[in-house]
Amino acid sequence: MTRSDHQRKLAGWTTGEAACDGYRQMNRRALIGRMSGVGAGGLLAAASLDPLTALAEQLAKQDKGKSGRPKSLLMVWLQGGASQLEAFDPHPGTLLGGDTRAIDTRVKGLQIASSLPALAEVMDRTCLVRSVVSKEGDHERATYNLKTGWRPDPTVIHPALGSIVCYQTEESLDIPRHISIQSSQWPARGGYLGPEFDAFQIGDPSEPIPNLRARVPKQRMENRVGPLLDALENEFQRGRLEGLDDRRTLHTTTTSRALKMMSSKQLVAFDVTQESQSMRESFGDSAFGRGLLAGVRLIEAGVRCVEVELSGWDTHINNHELQTEKCSVLDRALASTIRELEERELLEDTILFCSGEFGRTPRINAAAGRDHWPHGFSSLLAGGPFRSGHVHGATNSKLDNDQLGRASQLPLEELVESPVTVAELHATLLSALGIDHEAVQDTPIGRPLQWSDGAVVKELFA
Repeated sequence: MTRSDHQRKLAGWTTGEAACDGYRQMNRRALIGRMSGVGAGGLLAAASLDPLTALAEQLAKQDKGKSGRPKSLLMVWLQGGASQLEAFDPHPGTLLGGDTRAIDTRVKGLQIASSLPALAEVMDRTCLVRSVVSKEGDHERATYNLKTGWRPDPTVIHPALGSIVCYQTEESLDIPRHISIQSSQWPARGGYLGPEFDAFQIGDPSEPIPNLRARVPKQRMENRVGPLLDALENEFQRGRLEGLDDRRTLHTTTTSRALKMMSSKQLVAFDVTQESQSMRESFGDSAFGRGLLAGVRLIEAGVRCVEVELSGWDTHINNHELQTEKCSVLDRALASTIRELEERELLEDTILFCSGEFGRTPRINAAAGRDHWPHGFSSLLAGGPFRSGHVHGATNSKLDNDQLGRASQLPLEELVESPVTVAELHATLLSALGIDHEAVQDTPIGRPLQWSDGAVVKELFA
């Protein structure tokens, strides 16, 4: 199927085939609150202009990559802390290797865990960083750190990476530009940029998005959103502070955006059943696989950032068995995502970022598990300007029993080679997305902050 065919389908023209909380049903009021992040470009306003043409014209006005599209981010989030040793950095036959076996990949000299055979075939399209380090070993703090590039600070809430991407580009869609699929406790937030840059959360794409269908007949709905709503809004506006809605509540704006989304043809981008049966099977029969397939469709439709979560990596007991089970779900879906982004000519202008909040300890505990480990873990990158088939950094595979017992007290240079801090990783991602990581933005209280205080790791770029 050509890229044009896929775009036509997304425009709605054709049809086809336990951690250390999950998606919550939203009522209509909660939905409207979340709709702060929905674009109001009104691409489909002119009946004489087809959706695909309108979308292309809007995208052409924005900051764009070589193909004429603005940069997008697809974030594959492994909540709970995926083990580098059971996935992208195995050390078989060593004291820290455990039961993991390694297999060759399409990159000469690079081996990954045998539980990732599909990914082994596409590693030549990726850039693997095996030496990410942070100072956060708590789930919530580390998740904040990896998603924003900053350690938690009680004086400010930083925006997530996807929120920055959306802030840097113009609104162009009826559907949200920042979407989180299958998110649990800590979805991406807009921070000091405001709630309009929070990720719009949905569950399994096989299920309809709740509360997007009117619960009353069409005529009653039209009356409610027409004369009745106007009358109520006029009354509410009386006596309010000037500019209150624009600067604080966003009530009118979010209501308008929610109503526009409810009637938009662009909602078809969420519908993975528009893809062929063979395509859906290639991503795997899981909510995560369907989430990544939806992510590809949404980015193709013009969504700037999609975050897809696979949770359950917090393996303090039975580590090898549980990590292998999760890897089998990750393997098919992520490999198919990379292939499909490339097939649809999206990979050049899409940054794929796959990571968890930290890794797992090199020492296996008494319960056959691995504990939290921020001192050298793996993140996978692909797309944009990143080097293909490149491996950056390494973890020490020659630790002895004594060193394993006190690994967290060892100097960093004894644990990893060419370490990449979380701040450096974020600066590099922002640069790959065409964003100046040193640009300063004032917070609502007038405090100037850079997007990132890290340095770009230039070795990761082609």
